[in-house]
Amino acid sequence: MTEAIAKDNTLTLSLTDKNDLYAAYMPYVINGGLFIPSTLPYEMGQDVSILLTLMAEIEPLAVSGKVIWMTPASSDSYRPSGIGIQFNKNDNSNVRNKIETYLAGILTSDRSTFTM
Repeated sequence: MTEAIAKDNTLTLSLTDKNDLYAAYMPYVINGGLFIPSTLPYEMGQDVSILLTLMAEIEPLAVSGKVIWMTPASSDSYRPSGIGIQFNKNDNSNVRNKIETYLAGILTSDRSTFTM
């Protein structure tokens, strides 16, 4: 997975590999969430907008949420630096449904992710 690109206060991320999507998705977060690899500075609770391209989808999906997880570049872990975004309650159910459809059958896997 490559680092998200920031432009006009919006992150652009493409997840075209099912393994990367699994590693980035945070199903245990209320409303769902996504880990976004980034070295840009963010604060907990900060609002974030994302243009997300999933798998072979042609049109990117607009996602909004807030920062609830941070893995700093200086972290001693093997995980990449970045932020975890909790999807907003009202406007991202379509994105969550699409992600969970792509990950059907592997959501309960015990493989490690970028956050756990």
